[in-house]
Amino acid sequence: MGYARYFQKTPHVGDDDFVPGVTFDRIRAIYDADEELRDALSRRLGQAETLLRSHTAYVIAHAYGPYGRYLHRDFYTDMPNAEPTADALLRDVRRSKERHILRFTAGSGLQPFAQLPVWSAVEAWSFGSLSKCIERGDGGTLANHVADSLGVARAGFAYRVRALVYLRNRCAHHSRLWHHSVVDAGPTPNNVRGRAKKLAGQFQPRSVLDVVASLDDIVVRGARAEPVLPELVARHKEDQELWEGLCAPLSPRDHDA
Repeated sequence: MGYARYFQKTPHVGDDDFVPGVTFDRIRAIYDADEELRDALSRRLGQAETLLRSHTAYVIAHAYGPYGRYLHRDFYTDMPNAEPTADALLRDVRRSKERHILRFTAGSGLQPFAQLPVWSAVEAWSFGSLSKCIERGDGGTLANHVADSLGVARAGFAYRVRALVYLRNRCAHHSRLWHHSVVDAGPTPNNVRGRAKKLAGQFQPRSVLDVVASLDDIVVRGARAEPVLPELVARHKEDQELWEGLCAPLSPRDHDA
């Protein structure tokens, strides 16, 4: 129904009739293209996650030491009354059943994970936990160091990572991308956005394509990988209805309460 709403006349006033000429096959085609888009992005988002784990571990090990410090509460700038970032990272570690994690968890006392090296710990963290570590570590300085390591702009980097986590979660849960306005949209650099628009045409700051532009910038600079946006343009741009839903998302006008 999330797709069908966009093909109905005026569902916000109770008219659920479809506009003339709409077929089930057309709605199904949009649905299938959206699924294909999620599959393509999932592969590249997985690459970005691995890349960010590697660079975060490298930066922490060299700038702060490989043991202990990254698991201290005072290493992170947390919001009042929120779960401390260090606690979230430790919870992910405790859940891990990987041998390369378990072999370092036999310590006792106040710091049972004092000898767990950061390059092992990052393997246990969820993408969301990794994003929090980058954003909050050393008062925001960690994010700058990771951005420098990747060779991307410092400004807004932590929020760009948060946007990747948001998009990855939607893809992982098979949620609709077509006509979806990204809630946790990151501040894609103007030069990155400008290059992407030369290829894809105009798109809005909270569109999926804006996050894709940011994703490409990170993986191309950090891993010398092929960008995904040209692939999406080649496969989907000719479908005007589909492409507009990716560039300029609209909220469906549903039934009034």
